[in-house]
This record gives sequence, structure tokens and C-alpha cells, in this order.
Amino acid sequence: MTSDDIAISLSDVSKCFKLYDQPVDRLKDLLLPTKVRSRDFWALRDINANITKGQTVGLVGQNGSGKSTLLQLIVGTLTPTSGQIQAKGRIAALLELGSGFNPEFTGRQNVFFNGRVLGLSQAEIEARFDQIAAFADIGEKLEEPVKTYSSGMFIRLAFAVIINTDPDILIVDEALAVGDIYFQQKCFQRIRELRDQGVTILFVSHESASVFRLCDRAMLLEHGQVVMDGEPKPVLDLYEAQMLKQFENRSDDFQIQVVPASPETTAAATEELSTAPAADNIAVESPDPTPNQSPQIAVNSDDLVQIQFVRILNLAGEEIPTVTSSETIQIAVGVWCNQALADPHVGFKIRNRQGEVIFETNTQCMGQTPGAIGANELLEVRFRCQVPLWDGQYTISVGVANEAIGPAIFRRTLIYAHDLAVLTILKNPKDIIWAGITNLNPTLQILNPTTPQA
Repeated sequence: MTSDDIAISLSDVSKCFKLYDQPVDRLKDLLLPTKVRSRDFWALRDINANITKGQTVGLVGQNGSGKSTLLQLIVGTLTPTSGQIQAKGRIAALLELGSGFNPEFTGRQNVFFNGRVLGLSQAEIEARFDQIAAFADIGEKLEEPVKTYSSGMFIRLAFAVIINTDPDILIVDEALAVGDIYFQQKCFQRIRELRDQGVTILFVSHESASVFRLCDRAMLLEHGQVVMDGEPKPVLDLYEAQMLKQFENRSDDFQIQVVPASPETTAAATEELSTAPAADNIAVESPDPTPNQSPQIAVNSDDLVQIQFVRILNLAGEEIPTVTSSETIQIAVGVWCNQALADPHVGFKIRNRQGEVIFETNTQCMGQTPGAIGANELLEVRFRCQVPLWDGQYTISVGVANEAIGPAIFRRTLIYAHDLAVLTILKNPKDIIWAGITNLNPTLQILNPTTPQA
């Protein structure tokens, strides 16, 4: 890779903000600099990255991790405390709601105002105005001051402007989350078109599925530093584990681990929890001496439990390598308990090749409880379900928690591991011809034509 291939270069970039307990202390610092009244807050520390032209990069991280600060540094609305930033080409950015717009101006006036800020000439804006107005689709509100706009209308206009500036680099910071679903779909379609045209894209979102769909690279920020940079899937798995840790507000015994791989991947299943009594959902037996674990990122709490297996079974309880679409299967999960658990619960999640969640549930959400389990015992739970899915491969992730305190809320998550098994779906020759993610198995009713009443 040569320097000509790089769209954005970040070299040892850091950003420090001065924090004051009282606003007047800022003025005192200017007038009486001998006494320090501020404290340093490092929003970013030693960021190093090269983003190549045409790459679509997703930035993820918890609130306060430094994502927005990094984007503002790249755009140039902030300057780094140290380090070097180089961005080649025209940058179009949708950052904070309202940035680049004058609230007193009408929508039309702001199109021209913001277009000039983004580097377009008056003639270029006039030539593109109809396209911008059509994409925003806000009707007569275009002639009203933007201070009267809803957040959704504001985003419509702002996004319509930036995508019509022929950007070399497009930066979007979570702003699309406020639009309605129809406009969001239109925006994502336009982003995909720009990506296919070779535009470099930086995209911030809390929705992992959006990053999976759009990006070929992801960066995870934590406390102002890049903790993982690479293909989206492992980065987003680690991000999801971090979010689970934050949700439970635990830092003492809650560890995020990369579990070593073993040569094979298994798949699993068993009885229907919604109809079987609790005792029938549990089997106690000796642990597998060589438990199979696929490559995974796991959240684990003091090794209280270990996932022994995840298997795909037919209704006879036999392990099967493939499943025909719409077939009823069992997903069997075996959990070895190193300590006694008063109220254990097991859940599973199915994701497609793009990382989108197709389905997830757990025993507590199904209104079932496996019951207390003793130390050094194996808890086996079997979920029976029909899988009317498009043919292809899907992954199964598994979580184990203890003590339910609300719908899908537990006092303690014991382990949460990604991609422990692969579910391979084959076409069902008996199905209707269909496309999409799942077969809804529609029925058809054709009504006789009726004559309108006079």
C-alpha cells in the first residue's frame, strides 16, 4: 500500500480537554496562569490508523469512548493536542444535529449556505438543488426556518445536502438514528451506492447489524484508545461483550476473554421448553472430557460455568449435519456448572452470514425455569423450533445467566459466547418459491370480483 492509496492517515493522534469545576475558573486561568485550576481529560490517546481509499469503516464503542471526538478531528472542527492527521479529498460530514446550519435561515437558504461550507460553488448548488429537495422530501417546509423543523426533518435536509456534494470521504455520526424507517432505508441505499462508487466512508452506529451490512472494517474504541481494529465480526462481538458488561455494571469478576479454537464446530438441540415440564429440560451426566469450543469471544464470570456443547438434533435426538428449511429441529445446549446455581437460565441467538440477528430467546423469556442445579453437574436444555430460513449458513451463540429479576434481565450473566455452532440450512423442495430471510408460509384466498354499488 502506497501513500496514494491512503484516504485518511492518523499518526499518534491525541486530544486533551481542560475541565473546570466552575466556568469562572476558565477566565482566571487566562488572567492568572500561574495557578492551575483545570484538570486534564484525555478524550483520545495515541490513535494510529491508515484508512485506504474506498474503504468503509465502522467506528463502535460505548458512549464517551472518543468516537465523535475522533470524527471531529478528522473533519477539522477540532484540532489534535498532539499527533498528525491527513485527509485527502473533499469531506462531507453529518455530525451533531444542527452543525453547519443556521436555525434562522429557511431550508432553502441553508442548502446554499451549507453547500458553500462543503466546498460547492453557487452554480453547483443551483444545479443540484432539485436533487437535494427531492431526496429530502420535506415539501413546503423547505421555505420555512429550520428552527421549526423536527429532528427527523432536519436530518432529511442535512443528509440530502452532504450526499450531493460528490464527496471523496463521507462521515456519518449516528445522526440517521432519528429518521423514520423509510428515510433510513433510502439513506442506507445511497450510502451503499457511494461505497460502490469508491467513496471512503466512516460510519458510527450503535447498531451492530448496520456495521455488519455496510462496513468491510471496524474499529472499537474504549477510553479514547483503539482496542481492536479489523474485520467487523470479531470487533463487533467484542463490542457486544463490552456492552453486556456495562449493562450489568460490573468490573470486578466480569472478564472478556478470547477462547482458544478447537478443530471442529458442533451444533445442537432438544425438547420444547414451552410445553415440557421443567424437570424434563434437565439432564445430569458426566462432563465431556474434551469439550468442543469453537473460536469465540466470551464474557465469563469466574468460570462458574462452562459450555460443554451446542448440537443440532432432529426430533429423534440424533445429531444432524444439515437442516432442511422449515424442518423442526432441536438446539441442545450443555452447560457444566462448577458451582451450584439457584436459578440458571440458558439462551441462544441465531445470526446470518452478515451478522444480523435472526432470532434469539432464553428459558426465562419462554416462561420456563430449568430449576436449581448442583455443583459439578451438567445442565442440558433443548430448544425445539422450526427453521423456515433461507438456505445458507447461520451461527449459534449461547448465553447462561443466574437469577432472573425481570423480563430478559438477570442478576448475573455467567457466560456469553459467540458462534459456538454452525446451522446449515438446505432448500426445501416442498416449499413455495420465495425470497428473503424467512418463509412466512402464506396462504392464499382469491375473492370473486364484485360490482361497485351505484
